[in-house]
Amino acid sequence: MGKRSAKIFNLKGKSTGNIIIPPIFKTPSRPDVIKRAVIAIQSHRFQPQGRDPLAGKRTTAESRGTGLGIARVSRIKGGQRAAFISSAVGGRATHPPRAEKKIRKRIPRKEKQLALRSAIAATASKEMVSSRGHVVEDIPDFPLVVVDDIEALRTTKEVEEVFIQLGVWPDVYRVKESRKVRAGKGKGRGRRIKQSVGPLLVVAKNAGAVEAARNIPGVDAVEVDNINAELLAPGTHSGRLVIWTHSAFEKVDALFGRR
Repeated sequence: MGKRSAKIFNLKGKSTGNIIIPPIFKTPSRPDVIKRAVIAIQSHRFQPQGRDPLAGKRTTAESRGTGLGIARVSRIKGGQRAAFISSAVGGRATHPPRAEKKIRKRIPRKEKQLALRSAIAATASKEMVSSRGHVVEDIPDFPLVVVDDIEALRTTKEVEEVFIQLGVWPDVYRVKESRKVRAGKGKGRGRRIKQSVGPLLVVAKNAGAVEAARNIPGVDAVEVDNINAELLAPGTHSGRLVIWTHSAFEKVDALFGRR
């Protein structure tokens, strides 16, 4: 059985040649491992929080015991007001969060590598990319490989023109249509806008394209050395629409392939 090849497209969306698809793209789908890897990455961004161990306890309140015809709650000395207990106003919290709690999740190195390889392989499947919600009708080939000239683009408008020629723009338009104001208090906590996830541009060397592409809503751009399971499978769902540059596509197997 011959090796599969992918077409290489120029910035006008025309095919200029073929490239052999690396063995890493044959990795079986493992959504369970991908989910563990993504959650582990997300857990490293959690901010530890805790309470002062003496919060609500700086009081003279003591229980007066039985036989007085009143409840046995702790009461401030010289008065009748309850204090210290969790059900009292200003009292301690029942089960407060502790700063020493271990909130960072870790997975074995081999599982992490398998998750990354599986997420990379999913980007070459049109069915998986489509099932994730991306608009793929105008995408000419999977995996989508572009000449290295895209790495030198420095303006967002230039990147948008390339996306239009490659058939990626309908997916970007889907992201723009999905933008909405979040319900609830998150609006005031730095999460005002909620939107879908769009394409990912993977380059071998950043010459300006990463910054230019990031200005497009829903689009991420990253050097191939820095890709991870969360970028390839946002929300733990694999099959993200990825645009590979020629050099990055050649390099991905050497970086993350089975050793």
